[in-house]
Amino acid sequence: MPNTTGVSDVLVSIDIQNDYFPGGHMELAGAEQAGQVAAGMLARYRAAGLPVIHVRHENLRPGSTFFLPGTKGADIHPGNAPLPGEMVILKHFPNAFRDTDLLEVLRGMSATRLTVCGMMTHMCVDTSVRAAFDLGFAVRLAADACATRELAFGGRTVAAVDVQTAYLAALGAVFAQVALAAELALP
Repeated sequence: MPNTTGVSDVLVSIDIQNDYFPGGHMELAGAEQAGQVAAGMLARYRAAGLPVIHVRHENLRPGSTFFLPGTKGADIHPGNAPLPGEMVILKHFPNAFRDTDLLEVLRGMSATRLTVCGMMTHMCVDTSVRAAFDLGFAVRLAADACATRELAFGGRTVAAVDVQTAYLAALGAVFAQVALAAELALP
């Protein structure tokens, strides 16, 4: 069992769930590759005895089409599944801190730094990283362990790679150290 009191660094894996992978109801560009990189991060944290927290989204909004409670799509992807004893935080909003006990859990661990991987970069990852920064955590984001999708607005479509780049650049400007997973050294 990892040491979960007085730790400085916690890996937070956000919404790496089946509906984001091929065949899911909200497939993301690069989900398989990002999931594999995130799985490598999970292995590194586990081997070092550092805590891992998985965040899992269930959509309760009327008309939702993915992450529906009780569906296989809402399950954490098998390649990133929690091990016995690893915490899973259930959320219903993009922000992993909203109406969850994530902040209390992290404070109970005396965590000061969060290393984040997950999906969708432009939604739940973005919102949660900004919230963590606002709550006083130092945040590191593994750019290659995140995935997103194309977006459209005003008659224009923005390619997923451009959405990913824009959000990572914005987060890296103020809210997090953004780097490749292999460049984020363990404490």
